[in-house]
Amino acid sequence: MPSICMYFQVHQPFRLREFSVFNNRKTKNLIDLYFDDELNKKVFNKVAQKCYFPTNKLLLELIQQHGGRFKIAYSMTGVFLEQCERYSPELLDTFRELASTGCVDFLNETYYHSLCSLFNDPGKREFHEQVEFHRNHLKKIMGVKPTVFRNTEALFSNHIAKMAQDMGYAGIATEGIDNILGWRSPNYLYRVRGADKIKVLMRNYRLSDDVAYRFSARWWKEWPLTADKYASWLAKAPGHVINLFMDYETFGEHQWADTGIFEFLRHFPDYALRHPELNFMTPAEVAEKYQPMGELDVPNVISWADIERDASAWLGNDMQRMCFDLIQKLEEPVRKTKDPELLHIWRLLQNSDHLYYLCTKSLADGDVHKYFSQWNNPFEGFINYMNILRDFKARVEKS
Repeated sequence: MPSICMYFQVHQPFRLREFSVFNNRKTKNLIDLYFDDELNKKVFNKVAQKCYFPTNKLLLELIQQHGGRFKIAYSMTGVFLEQCERYSPELLDTFRELASTGCVDFLNETYYHSLCSLFNDPGKREFHEQVEFHRNHLKKIMGVKPTVFRNTEALFSNHIAKMAQDMGYAGIATEGIDNILGWRSPNYLYRVRGADKIKVLMRNYRLSDDVAYRFSARWWKEWPLTADKYASWLAKAPGHVINLFMDYETFGEHQWADTGIFEFLRHFPDYALRHPELNFMTPAEVAEKYQPMGELDVPNVISWADIERDASAWLGNDMQRMCFDLIQKLEEPVRKTKDPELLHIWRLLQNSDHLYYLCTKSLADGDVHKYFSQWNNPFEGFINYMNILRDFKARVEKS
């Protein structure tokens, strides 16, 4: 009897302001010099109205309607939570209401949606501090203590799994990549070489992307995707657990309301639960119930992004690597200042989105990067990002 495990990634970056080396803009604090609060608020409120509020309302109704049989999970970045507190405290209340049902699980991740798990530092001090910061913050504002970890962009390797295990997590979520799994199915839990205690939950990317990417694609032979059809696919799937992991913005933002995505979601739990072989479980419940079916060896970093499913979405060209290297080199100088504002800004500059916008891939991957980017092209984004990093570096050195 396979369990359906649904988690939604909820994230909004702190977007950069257009910045020149000749910038003489006067601000009360440094954060307003680098980050565009007006743009952040505009985007956040737009997505909140299209996605967060209506989806939260619908999911709460479905949980109540099905008497605890329908369960979901969220992986919410710290920077998203900060924007909730700043721009829409009432939205945060709706997430708290969902948490209070007992049918909603939460995952930990890096607070700033950072690539710090890839830093050269062998001790990964920044990674550990961000994860701990996120864990404490989530407990403070949502009253939860997650037992499953999900790294930024599902970045994963043997080493990353070992770090999560050492921090006490029972499970870790990542992408179910064919060249890692081989003949095996993502619908089972696995252990990883060098970390035999933590359980790996692997995203079923085909079934997840049927909703997240192909739902409104009229060229797709399965269009239109209905809730009963989708539930029948899941009922026929082999294995212990079907991990459906996707961006929360799938509902209402990436897939607009007029595509029928909300009606699909409204009817999906009912059709799924009509199949006696299906049930819903949270990631924590999955990690507790099921045992690993084998060992994975992931010496090189994988992710859930682009066709390659590696780190190339953020570190695939010289522009991206140059910015990432500068960010890393700033760690020691920033820490030496002992200035909380500089530390906060340095961490906001680590946000993976800033590097994502600099990607120069073509075809379908390139189209996705362009869709999310605030810049006309990656080179414009690189110049702006590097101008900010260099200005920040000078201020840190002066401090």
